[in-house]
Amino acid sequence: MREIKTLGWTVSEWQTAYLKKEIQLDNLKELVTAIDPQQDCAWISVASTDLIEQQIQALNALTKNTENLQKQFPLYGVPFAVKDNIDVTGFVTTAACKALTQIADQDAETVRLLKQAGAIVIGKTNLDQFATGLVGTRSPFGAVPNTFKSEYVSGGSSSGSASVVARGFVPFALGTDTAGSGRVPAGFNNIVGLKPTKGRFSNRGLLPACKTLDCISIFALTVSDAELVANVVEAYDALDSYSRKHPKNVPARFSSKMKFAVPAQLNFFGDIQAETAFQKTIQLLESLNAEITSIDFSDFEKLAAQLYQGSWVAERTAAVEALLKTNANDFDPTVLEIIQQGEKYTAIDAYNAEYLKQDLARKIQEKLAEFDALIVPTTPTIYTIEQVQQHPIEYNAHFGTYTNFTNLADLSALALPAGFRADHLPFGITLIAPAWHDAALAHFGKAWQNYLALKLGALDKSVPSNSSTVISPHHIRVAVVGAHLTGMPLNFQLTTRDAVHVETTKTSKNYALYALNGTIPPKPGLARQEDGQSIIVELWDVPTARFGEFVAEIPTPLGMGNVELEDGRWVKGFICEPYGLGDAENISHFGGWRAYIQHRNSQTANTTL
Repeated sequence: MREIKTLGWTVSEWQTAYLKKEIQLDNLKELVTAIDPQQDCAWISVASTDLIEQQIQALNALTKNTENLQKQFPLYGVPFAVKDNIDVTGFVTTAACKALTQIADQDAETVRLLKQAGAIVIGKTNLDQFATGLVGTRSPFGAVPNTFKSEYVSGGSSSGSASVVARGFVPFALGTDTAGSGRVPAGFNNIVGLKPTKGRFSNRGLLPACKTLDCISIFALTVSDAELVANVVEAYDALDSYSRKHPKNVPARFSSKMKFAVPAQLNFFGDIQAETAFQKTIQLLESLNAEITSIDFSDFEKLAAQLYQGSWVAERTAAVEALLKTNANDFDPTVLEIIQQGEKYTAIDAYNAEYLKQDLARKIQEKLAEFDALIVPTTPTIYTIEQVQQHPIEYNAHFGTYTNFTNLADLSALALPAGFRADHLPFGITLIAPAWHDAALAHFGKAWQNYLALKLGALDKSVPSNSSTVISPHHIRVAVVGAHLTGMPLNFQLTTRDAVHVETTKTSKNYALYALNGTIPPKPGLARQEDGQSIIVELWDVPTARFGEFVAEIPTPLGMGNVELEDGRWVKGFICEPYGLGDAENISHFGGWRAYIQHRNSQTANTTL
């Protein structure tokens, strides 16, 4: 393979290179000609230069002007790979089954959205056939090796997507996750695996494994990149019956005092190195003042067992029913054995399984409601390719110990690198949170990745300092200046609505702060004026669905308007009607409400002495 100068670039590095004109879109043609799927089984197919040119022309047709291309297209010219059970125009969608030979004439909705944002597909990646497996070995196109030690498995089913990201061919790739396929390969290859809330991304154009559970997932070198891509492809799709609208009522971040649950019963199947690595991770979190609580894990285990040991297997059978009748010889033997099990279940079995799932999911959701997230090892152990071939079903099941229950319980998850085992294989953790807590997971993930400063994937580079920052589209940033500040009497009006403190900063120099008369509890009024000064404010992210009820509690003469910050940003914030300032005291010289209250309290104390 020829040397690839873009190897290991993150999205921000691709963006910078285009901005500085160090590369052009045509350089993507060089990239695809440097990849040979015959020599690298992580790829099933690679785009021809003609396919790249077609995508470039389509992108150029969307370009309204050549200025600020990065603002028009957040992923302008960024290459990505797609798991080969997701449709991409011009490629066959094989799902790792050679009987499937039809070329897709329409992009899956996620792919369409990524192309619309400027991204370019450079190839389709290998997988456990029909996304049935967590090992990465069940494919006629070959077993994808681990990117650190080739005798070990890469993890599956999204084996190829994880491999090409870990080795830096692309900064991100699409996978899928039904039982853990978007997390296990991330853990084994030292990359990020984002498993969204079910229905957050459209599944239209995905060949299903279990249609009620499937999620298209994202692999990336950094959490920042995964979050950026997720925000691009998040959209309600009326043509996908499992698509869901974001409720906009969840926190943007974890609580200031992080509260994590861990399973009280942890099984590493005798893998002392994995157990030691997880214990070190928990100790590190405790040293960062996180509160760690052991919880009973039995309900999680019962639910996880349902995915392959109960009638849910029949959903996989339904997905490939026609092909099973005509082309059973083209199935991987282990995949065939698993999928055929679905034929033995009845409709009664299916309904009973649904009832059990609902009962267990409710218990799990209630248990996790007390915490920011559940932290688990992404997998309890790892095996060599040879070991998996000798025990294909048993060892595959081990990998799903801490992943299988997630979609059944309608939870969101983020797999993160957490260092290396004593044998130099990667070790990963996964944070699992309630549905729609994706933004909070990503916020923690970015801080975690920056703190650990591990090498990215299998590359000799760390997280770049200019990683992109993403503001949640489901929250409204509000500047509070008085009684709603942290520790003040009305702060509960924010915290009880799952608002989270983002930062403490100042307004621009165009404001004055007044102490209003007759308000209980005491409140200030912020007014914009030319000869003003900077005033200390706190910024809080309020869930959009809770913003209206928060504003409804604001008493006259206060109101909600727009406030300019010292760095030029504008956010929503408390302002005061001019009529309320007539008999108010100008307290701007204190610089903020907290200093004024401390001064007033000290005066009161001196008066009583």
